Amino acid sequence: MTIEKNNPRIMNGWAMYDWANSVYNLVITAAVFPIFYAAQTSSIDKVTGKLMDTVTFLGHSFTNTELYNYVFSVAYLIVVFTAPLLSGVADFTGNKKFFLKLFCYIGSFSCIGLYFFDSSHLEWSMLPVMLACVGFWGSLVFYNAYLPEIADSHIHNQLSAKGFTLGYIGSTLVLVLCLVGLKVFKIDARYIFVIVGLWWMGFAQITYLRLPKSRPQKSEGNPLKKGFLELLKVYRELKHLKVLKKFLSSYFVYNCAVQTLLIVAVPYANKEIFPPGDKSGLIVSVIIIQLVAAVGAFIMSRVSLRIGNFAVLKLTVFVWMFICLAGYLIRTPYQFYFLAATVGFLMGAIQSMSRSTFSKLLPVTDDHASYFSFYDVTEKIGLVLGVFLFGYIEGITHDMRQSILFLVFVFAIGFTLLLRIKNSALKTDVAL
Repeated sequence: MTIEKNNPRIMNGWAMYDWANSVYNLVITAAVFPIFYAAQTSSIDKVTGKLMDTVTFLGHSFTNTELYNYVFSVAYLIVVFTAPLLSGVADFTGNKKFFLKLFCYIGSFSCIGLYFFDSSHLEWSMLPVMLACVGFWGSLVFYNAYLPEIADSHIHNQLSAKGFTLGYIGSTLVLVLCLVGLKVFKIDARYIFVIVGLWWMGFAQITYLRLPKSRPQKSEGNPLKKGFLELLKVYRELKHLKVLKKFLSSYFVYNCAVQTLLIVAVPYANKEIFPPGDKSGLIVSVIIIQLVAAVGAFIMSRVSLRIGNFAVLKLTVFVWMFICLAGYLIRTPYQFYFLAATVGFLMGAIQSMSRSTFSKLLPVTDDHASYFSFYDVTEKIGLVLGVFLFGYIEGITHDMRQSILFLVFVFAIGFTLLLRIKNSALKTDVAL
């Protein structure tokens, strides 16, 4: 079966999954749940005025944000081990849509499970936190793998940006409605987690209806073994795809810092910038990030047509270094609002451009899921290290600002690795 490329109905259906799942990334990862989690796991000492943020988990004591980072690290590690094998199976069986659905439902039902969060039973309460993360990132492996199958490379920038833009707009809409519910109607934040799960699985049905089943590769034997062998094949092929190999090494580093920063931004601002009780200010800053991110994804997709994908990536990573440095220095909410706007613009640019650049660098192949699993593994290993080290540095220094300085160093390495790639690399040869 051959998938029709550049079909508007299929491409719009594909992009709608960003509209569906981005609500998790915004509401659960970035905005409402981190604030809810902090409120549930910390308090202010009435005598000393000191923040009490120590929690017990499996018999060990951690600061609440330190534990939060460790749980996300474990989730990313699970994706690292499961997604590559399953993506290989998906290529051989043509079941990318099945695995997309599987991870989507794991994630969306876990979001609903957050309704039962209880800080006195953190071992159980952090389980849906972890599984929701696994579901979100696991589904993206198979979602992203559809991109080169449904559209020609010259459309990838615009289609990738369209997906991110829809995601930013849809998730911001939900966040605004949730903010109104919290402030005006005084609803319990737990109901918001249920809304997120229903939104995610509900709008994903549009994607499932429009995306065709991927073409299976004929093969005999154990599909798990075949999937593993397929990954080894991709690894060997990378040795001959010099530009792709260089891009993945730089992406591993700079995206480690980007994704870590997005996960820790609200917990950091909650502890270091905003006064206790000012939760609406935090959510406003997240809304600013989302709205500007949609603009950033759109503008930079157009700029890339003039100066090239790699030039855009180098510029954005360079600016990210100074954003982290500014994050270390700022002290007031208004400074954070300005920084949030800058973060939003660059977040939309770097996420959209990274995905489309990778898809353009792929050789002619039917193994899209296996290649995108490498992309995903690169991303997740970086996240495992980034989020874990961020939490570990806070744990030993008891100062989140020291962890922010660590991200400045990571961005500097990522920028240096990007400099090895010529801006014209995509125009000359993607399989050098």
